[in-house]
Amino acid sequence: MGDVESPPSTEVLGSSPVDSPVEEVDQSPKEPQSDAQSKQGSTWQEDSAVLEWMLCRKEDGKWAMGDLDQALPQPVMYHELLWRDWQDLSDPLPTAENQFDFAVLSYNILSQDLVNENQQLYQHCEPQILHWDYRWPNILQELQHWEADILCLQEVQDDHYREQVQPSLNALGYSCHYKRRTGRKTDGCCTCFKTQRFTLLAESHMEFFRPAIDVLNRDNVGLVLLLQPVLPEGLQDASTLSPLCVANTHLLYNPRRGDIKLAQLALLLAEVEKLSRNPDGPRYPIILCGDLNATPDSPLYQLLYNGVLNYSGLPAWKVSGQELYCTTPNPRLLPSPLWPDFLGINGFCQYIPQQTAQIKDRQTYTRQCLLELRYCNYSLQRPQHLVMLKGVTDKKPDPKREPIHDILDNGIPSFRSPPLLLQHNLDLTSVYTHFLPAKGRFEVTSMTLGTGSNVDYIFYSAKPVPVRGNKHGLRFYQDTQLKLLGRLCLLSEEDLWAAQGLPNPFCCSDHLCLLARFSLDQSTGGEKM
Repeated sequence: MGDVESPPSTEVLGSSPVDSPVEEVDQSPKEPQSDAQSKQGSTWQEDSAVLEWMLCRKEDGKWAMGDLDQALPQPVMYHELLWRDWQDLSDPLPTAENQFDFAVLSYNILSQDLVNENQQLYQHCEPQILHWDYRWPNILQELQHWEADILCLQEVQDDHYREQVQPSLNALGYSCHYKRRTGRKTDGCCTCFKTQRFTLLAESHMEFFRPAIDVLNRDNVGLVLLLQPVLPEGLQDASTLSPLCVANTHLLYNPRRGDIKLAQLALLLAEVEKLSRNPDGPRYPIILCGDLNATPDSPLYQLLYNGVLNYSGLPAWKVSGQELYCTTPNPRLLPSPLWPDFLGINGFCQYIPQQTAQIKDRQTYTRQCLLELRYCNYSLQRPQHLVMLKGVTDKKPDPKREPIHDILDNGIPSFRSPPLLLQHNLDLTSVYTHFLPAKGRFEVTSMTLGTGSNVDYIFYSAKPVPVRGNKHGLRFYQDTQLKLLGRLCLLSEEDLWAAQGLPNPFCCSDHLCLLARFSLDQSTGGEKM
């Protein structure tokens, strides 16, 4: 999911967004630079933190890694094929003093257990580069290179987290928070933040599995953290910066079960809406990261970006836009409602306040009740020979309700059902545009079965902008309190094909990392609740 430095090579990973990177110490003798290295100019030095894990070239042309002696393929110039530029989107004007800049990285690092369980997906890879002892040092070096202030990692294996991931990231100054998937799954989500930049105000470890609910019978999880930015010494004043709500998740992969993906996303959005509430004013800024297993042209993405989805008559297998992977499409439509009321989530992806149930006259009915049962005007007319039963057939519809003349086609009563809507009011937009203008190709973040797709995202809070003549319902946004300063450019499917797909000796996951830099400005108001 990101450009990982190939151990045999020492070239630069890419253009770094960090102005003053941490100095890296190389404590081992170096080989003479190749022509490609000399041509590169500046060199990427091996990190002392992972140096002992790195592969060392021997005189016989083989590569040694600890106690392992492996004959890996000869180095390829992956740094040239998979070079990723940094796109600067910041304002050229001087920045404000009360501005807080930070970087966020989202990365599916590929669980080793999932590699072992799905060997058919990685037949194009040399077995040696799939070994965790090969992949983790490169992933760690990449994380250390980009120096993001917040890390949102997916597919972090439980034992690897305890033994390697958490100790290594703690040593780099991160506070790590982990949620393992439920059931027998061995991986989960991990959110880390630099303790010098943020403090933890609240956190929520989410389990999407709900017994007895068909659309929530999978073991996916999510993490939602509320972080307080820490200002450098000497800059503290009365107007402290707003807290930041950071969400991290990995939704179900199964392309045929879009109903489950929507329900999982609704649960996550409800928790984000809850933690981002500000009792004293505007909503706290939100950043939502993760592997959503949905494409940018999918209904699920439409819900996140536009804030509304009409799922009337929508087949479950078309929700995520992954029809290509549906060998046997599921013909069933999304249920209505999508989940039962006792889940406690409404159609606006919000928690329903628990109130004491009030016992009412259950024999009383209104016109609205009949509309919800899809009746028309004629069904409200009393039959001439209906027997009068007290409390049953002597009730009349509420005369204060407006008649059902709003659902008409040319004066003829229509029996069309009202739209089934799923909505949220968080106002989220994507860091990436999902298209590479210079290459005329779509962005991809993952490559499965030889086909590239875009399933990883970083969403953030922004302000919707009204546009005249917008007939397609698409939203347009502008930055407000949270400003996007830059992003690490993604690659195209052709780029990954040239590098023999993912994973490869340079990129040690089947996903690319996503990296964005933001500015949190206290002087600008945020979203309204």
